Amino acid sequence: MSSFLYRLGRAAARARGLVLVVWVVALVAVGGTALLANRGTDDAFAIPGSESQDALDYLGHVFPEVSGTSAQLVVLVPAGQRVDTPAAEAAVADAVARLKKVDQVATVVDPFAKNVKNAVSRDHQAALVAVLLKVNLAHVSATTKATVSGIAADLQKRLGPGAGVYPGGDAFSNHIPKVSATEAVGILVALLVLLVVFKSFIAAGMPLLTAILGVGISVGLIFAATVLTPISSTAPLLAVMLGLAVGIDYALFILSRHRDQLTEGLDVEESIARATATAGSAVIFAGLTVVIALLGLAVADIPFLTTMGIAAAVAVCFAVLIAVTLIPALLGFAGERLRPRAPKRRKKPRRTRPSWSHRWVSLVTRAPAVTVVIVVALLALCTIPALGLRLALPDNGTEEPGSPSRTTYDLVAKHFGEGFNGPLLVTVDIIASTDPIGVTNKIADEIRRVPGVAAVPLATPNPKADTAIIQVVPTTAPDSPQTEQLVTRLRALEPHFLAAYGTATAVTGLTAVGIDVSAKLGGSLLPFGLLVVGLSLVLLAMVFRSIAVPIKATLGYLLSVGAAFGATSFVFVQGHLAGILNVSHVGNVISFLPIILMGVLFGLAMDYEVFLVSRIREDYVHHRDPRHAIESGFVSASRVVVSAAIIMFAVFAAFVPEGSATIKPIAFSLAVGVFVDAFIVRMTLVPAVLALLGHRAWWLPTWLDRKLPIFDAEGDAMVHELRLADWPSPRSGEVISARELRVGDDRDRTVFGGVELHVAPGQLLGLHGPGPSGKSALLFTLAGRVSRVDGDLKVLGHVLPQHAHAVRTKVALISCRDTDAAADQARAAVAAGITLVLLDDLDTVVNTAQREIFRALFAQPSQVTFVFTCQNPLLLQDILPPDKLTTVALAAQPVEVA
Repeated sequence: MSSFLYRLGRAAARARGLVLVVWVVALVAVGGTALLANRGTDDAFAIPGSESQDALDYLGHVFPEVSGTSAQLVVLVPAGQRVDTPAAEAAVADAVARLKKVDQVATVVDPFAKNVKNAVSRDHQAALVAVLLKVNLAHVSATTKATVSGIAADLQKRLGPGAGVYPGGDAFSNHIPKVSATEAVGILVALLVLLVVFKSFIAAGMPLLTAILGVGISVGLIFAATVLTPISSTAPLLAVMLGLAVGIDYALFILSRHRDQLTEGLDVEESIARATATAGSAVIFAGLTVVIALLGLAVADIPFLTTMGIAAAVAVCFAVLIAVTLIPALLGFAGERLRPRAPKRRKKPRRTRPSWSHRWVSLVTRAPAVTVVIVVALLALCTIPALGLRLALPDNGTEEPGSPSRTTYDLVAKHFGEGFNGPLLVTVDIIASTDPIGVTNKIADEIRRVPGVAAVPLATPNPKADTAIIQVVPTTAPDSPQTEQLVTRLRALEPHFLAAYGTATAVTGLTAVGIDVSAKLGGSLLPFGLLVVGLSLVLLAMVFRSIAVPIKATLGYLLSVGAAFGATSFVFVQGHLAGILNVSHVGNVISFLPIILMGVLFGLAMDYEVFLVSRIREDYVHHRDPRHAIESGFVSASRVVVSAAIIMFAVFAAFVPEGSATIKPIAFSLAVGVFVDAFIVRMTLVPAVLALLGHRAWWLPTWLDRKLPIFDAEGDAMVHELRLADWPSPRSGEVISARELRVGDDRDRTVFGGVELHVAPGQLLGLHGPGPSGKSALLFTLAGRVSRVDGDLKVLGHVLPQHAHAVRTKVALISCRDTDAAADQARAAVAAGITLVLLDDLDTVVNTAQREIFRALFAQPSQVTFVFTCQNPLLLQDILPPDKLTTVALAAQPVEVA
């Protein structure tokens, strides 16, 4: 992959104008499509297959009047007056008649009608007009809401001075999160950080420009996709938040590597290609982990959450694509202007002080065990409030104070009781009943006696008398645990109702749907957590070739998640610091926050782990000194990781002060999670654990090392390839070049080692030695059949094992032991244009005709190179031309006796 990215970065830098035009055209095209085709977002949270959703869907067919959303008019008179005077009742009746004629209105409940109960408050100061609509919330038109509001205003005038009529209810809810001006604070902080890091307006502006471009395209695609599928309003804002954060960070990683290479004197175009190959590989790995985690939200099997994960994953994908294509193009435009200026020489040498990063890593690794205990204890303590984390879907009680829906919600709660803001519906199947009305009333009477029920205002069959609905008002708020317990009690009565009355019942309504969604999401956390933890272990083992590093990284991630959950519960459930953070509703958080936090933070945590630990591992591989590797790697990577974390924190935190009730806790938890993971876990706990483990941190069983795929997340393969570009000499014509070549077996015992080869075209090379000398393994290595080798190796100009696939297509590997036609195969390979023929166990060929063919092939002048293995070259003297022959003896390797 790094080789491809190297070529991609160079090509993007050379065709920078075309690359820029393509991305701008893409933005315009996607934006135009979204403006013309989008159908708006849909916040109908549902779980197909749940009792509440199935019952609600069924009501849509048999009792449509109660299956849509609803509005409410709260009629309020001044203290000391009564709302149920004849004049007020007449005015309300006229308003009800007008409301029934409004488009999208199914029916309207007059609070003073004889068959309506509990619609007038106990203090007779307020009355509640229920307006039932034919459509769900997403399809309520602005005209309908404006007409209802107008009728409410007319009613208020008719009631006289001091009276008030307040329209509200679910139809007037506004859960749609919006981007406010405070989000610009996050971008401003990101700009300041980038200016401090790069000391250049050009370099600082580049990540912001590309991140905004990526967010624009991804959000445009999300809104365009509303034509095909419902998308919640949280999805595009989550994409904005995540796309901005990772877009800036990914550009920062590549730009920082490019600037470092320019400081070392590298040519601009070459530096762009190398930065794209190395840092770009890490960006792709980082983006891949985030995308996999977001797509893993499908584990919950909830459509709106799956769609949300896909939408956010789209934003991350575009951030990655822009980072590896547009960033190289913009770097090409900037050219030499991004090369840092050389520091001025001072007349008197000044005593250099250790950098803050060097002082910090020295501090946390001085007594690593103490550091580990303190960090783990602190984060465990911060996790304790998470035990009280409550999940719920947003309702009008979470709206901003002063909004119409929140005002009505508060008035209903004050004059009627909190439960009137979230009534439940019990459906009754009465199609087989001979007394549908009597059965419905008997069930309603039993429900009235259930603890937690405040009132049963309505119990009526539909016009066809096959289904009845019973409206149940809880004594507590819709999002309270007591209401959840009431739903459980009502569902526990379903077998009793079936046995006593022969009718099936179900509990539904928006409140019940919200409870079912929260329960489903809560139950999905464990399987999703296992998926994320298992994924992190495998991915990090692939990257770092270690057992301890993935385990340490995963445990650190779990500590970060726990601390983020604890802080979120501390503020949004317990209410601490709520005033400072402008939190108007406490007691619970939106249901899908935990799974979103776990998915997003997993990807970001893996980003920081890769960028920090890969530098440490690189130094360890070269020097085998754990202490030096930790200090050197930390110092070189910490600046970029800290900058990226500050930017990420600022972008998330900017959505907290003025964010909607839906997005505010998500942004807060992500901001806390990023801060904890970057600064406490990765920058403090990780170096301490690595120092505590020493050499053991980098141990991996050889058998597992061979089975795990290799993921070159830092472009090491490309660096190795570039180092060997002019080796053994510029324009070298050697067919095989090997230096300090070694291959180990599954237990890392040496099969062969210390091999050095320089084979010219047309040369005949013999590899000989006793059985355990590894000569056949060496031949298979030269053929590109061995995936892991130590040392340097080039075959036909290709670096191995990076380009093993290319070598395999250009080399003929023939086993002489298993065939009587080895010479015929060799002759056919030469005739087909193969220039490197490898012959294993040539001394086992005893057929005279075959030996004659080999003699002829070896003797003829050509550019074909032959390499063969044997135990004793003397047995082949009759077919080997001495003027072309070179032999290399391999020493026998010790064999362990079990």
